[in-house]
Amino acid sequence: MVVKDSFPTLVEDGDALLILDQTRLPREAVMLRLTSLEDVARSISVMQVRGAPLIGATAAYGVAMGLADDASDGRLQHVIEMLAVTRPTAVNLHWALERMNRVLQESALTTRREMAWNEARKIATEDRAANAAIGRHGLVLLQATWQGQQPVNVMTHCNAGRLATVEHGTALAPVYAAHAAGLPVHVWVSETRPRNQGLLTAWELREAGVPHTLLADNAAGLLLMRGKVDLVIVGADRIAANGDTANKVGTYLKALAARAHGVPFYVAAPLSTIDFACPSGGAIPIEERAADELGAGDTPVANPAFDVTPAALISGIVSERGIAQAGELGQWKP
Repeated sequence: MVVKDSFPTLVEDGDALLILDQTRLPREAVMLRLTSLEDVARSISVMQVRGAPLIGATAAYGVAMGLADDASDGRLQHVIEMLAVTRPTAVNLHWALERMNRVLQESALTTRREMAWNEARKIATEDRAANAAIGRHGLVLLQATWQGQQPVNVMTHCNAGRLATVEHGTALAPVYAAHAAGLPVHVWVSETRPRNQGLLTAWELREAGVPHTLLADNAAGLLLMRGKVDLVIVGADRIAANGDTANKVGTYLKALAARAHGVPFYVAAPLSTIDFACPSGGAIPIEERAADELGAGDTPVANPAFDVTPAALISGIVSERGIAQAGELGQWKP
């Protein structure tokens, strides 16, 4: 099904799930129908679904779909285990699976399937609300930066917009809030090799009518040096308890360049992305993607999907609860 006027990332369709196939963007916007646990697991693994919050919500629906014919304890554990190995770094995946497992273990077998669908819906609904709140809190940063003449120039990395979430986005949520409020804003979009997820950011910003410019990853430092960037806002796949943050590889280099040139560097993510059981960035598992993504033939390849930005380089973390210093996340601990 081709998407015409909007780009919902996740839609219930009876006992199935419609997702926007992000491997076909920006060439075409196509909704893919997932009808089984295996479909959901594959969609996450091959990045038809991507972005930590969206991965978590999709996995929750995958649990519900996986219990269609058998809601026993044994089947539930099989479903959880199958989905858990699809992407190791994005903590929202494991957060959603742990939540689904906890709720369903407490439910009667006769109502487990219904409970699974209901809980998946709650996770999706909460993601929409959390990201909208991130937009409101982050808007304050953009308003404080605006000098009343030129637009606020925001640099981002990878895609942490609507495509990475159920709705609104994380790093781009403040941008959309600013655009809706009439605050002039321009986004420097890093291409984000080797998967080129920056092209997804450019696509959705174009769809939303937000001014933006695509740049080669290695041009970011020069733009920061020349004063072309007012602030950097990125998303996150996992935030450790001390504020160290894992995000798409290349984020750390932008944080270093931003610090060198006095540009504020913010991380925007829902509370579900904070892993309070992970003490620091050194304990975050970093996914190693397949060598063929680099197209290097027989040449040995290192292809880490993420890097870790130390808390000391982060000006603040924006969540649905507000803005906190990286070392102050304990105030948000459940």
